[in-house]
Amino acid sequence: MGGFFGAVSRKNCILDVFFGVDYHSHLGTRRGGMAFYDRELGFQRQIHSIENTPFRTKFEGDLPKFSGNAGIGCISDTDPQPLLVRSHLGMFAISTVGIINNAEQLVQATFSGPGHQFMAMSSGKVNTTELTAALINQKDNLIDGIRHAQAVIDGSCTILLLTKDGIIAARDRVGRLPVLVGRNQDGCCVSFESFAYHKLGYQDSYELGPGEIVKITPDGVEQLSPPGEKMKICAFLWTYYGYPNSNYEGINVEVMRYRNGESMAQAEAENGTLPDVDYVAGVPDSGVPHAIGYANRSRKPFARPFVKYTPTWPRSFMPANQEVRNQVAKMKQVPVPELIQGKKLLFVDDSIVRGTQLRETVEFLYESGAREVHMRSACPPIMYGCKFLNFSRSSSVMELLSRKTIQKLEGDEGQNHLDEYADGSTQRGKCMLRAICDEMGFDSLGYQSLDGLLEAIGLDRDKVCTYCWNGKE
Repeated sequence: MGGFFGAVSRKNCILDVFFGVDYHSHLGTRRGGMAFYDRELGFQRQIHSIENTPFRTKFEGDLPKFSGNAGIGCISDTDPQPLLVRSHLGMFAISTVGIINNAEQLVQATFSGPGHQFMAMSSGKVNTTELTAALINQKDNLIDGIRHAQAVIDGSCTILLLTKDGIIAARDRVGRLPVLVGRNQDGCCVSFESFAYHKLGYQDSYELGPGEIVKITPDGVEQLSPPGEKMKICAFLWTYYGYPNSNYEGINVEVMRYRNGESMAQAEAENGTLPDVDYVAGVPDSGVPHAIGYANRSRKPFARPFVKYTPTWPRSFMPANQEVRNQVAKMKQVPVPELIQGKKLLFVDDSIVRGTQLRETVEFLYESGAREVHMRSACPPIMYGCKFLNFSRSSSVMELLSRKTIQKLEGDEGQNHLDEYADGSTQRGKCMLRAICDEMGFDSLGYQSLDGLLEAIGLDRDKVCTYCWNGKE
């Protein structure tokens, strides 16, 4: 994934951008960057690796070097950015969030002739932000260029441009990620997460529609291109990676997660599948609010049988090496023996993707003396790798626990019945649940239904992307 923050002000905005970007650190672990514009000094830019050191620590030493009343910054799980671009459209800084599935085709088809080149990264691939800038520069102005990029990119692309005159923000063509504008007495900011600017003294001002392009100055927001009618905002914003304090399309993340947990417990109570447990718990961190909702509705006590030790490793998948990641995940789980030994426990996780770390969690709980371990997923079984954002992506869908289990149960034929397997009330669905329980060591397993999830979000379901669950774009 990735996150972004920008500000334009009548005063120096360095600290606003610094803290605003830092508040997006939960969205990426590889690169961080900031760019500023000062009328006397021009553009300034810095990029650092944040794989082993937090954004704040990496950039504190750079703050005295920056000056300007306008700036953008980003946290990225992919390419180094923001980039500084000089072209016939002038000088600008650019940052993007999304995925370009047809990057190689765009490079080959459009830029393979004499006089065109890209700076290859160490992987040999092209920086997708650089490719986006090149697509923009094919047109005679920035707005037509952004529209062109939005039209030809297969995947998604949310764009921030820092120019000498302000910030141009463009939401993805179908609005898969949010773009929000805040305002205070000195100027405006633009952000992925709304809580980031609330903490800096900005108030909600504007939320871009799908495909909308706006210019942001200290005086406010000017619409440069109207929003489209189709929206497909990512449901996982609420289920997993959105921060609890944030609101997207007017719906708060934490409140949605409470509703979602309550919905799961209510459905189980009605179906007679609610297990008799001593405690309901959440798999930290994003599983916790779902579990609180589940506990409230099921009237089972909420507890924390284990806690995460995060001061040194805030995210378990930060290390590049899978073996190290697994060991870090194990080291982070610190038990509370008094809440585990001899207890029947039900855990709610935000999702079950590959199940690698979840298996180790269950083993850890039984080793700590648990009598029973029941597992619930706050979303339906993941059947497809995301092709629109850098989330739940796999080299093969067969890495996904659900698809791998289906293949073991029924071979290739099973892949023709994914809808049945995703429904826990069908014969195939029940077989998949039993098979996963046997493999992972659960006493029972349940998934939230797609209808229940969408109801908890509360938006028109046609406006929410559910591709990773049902394969529908």
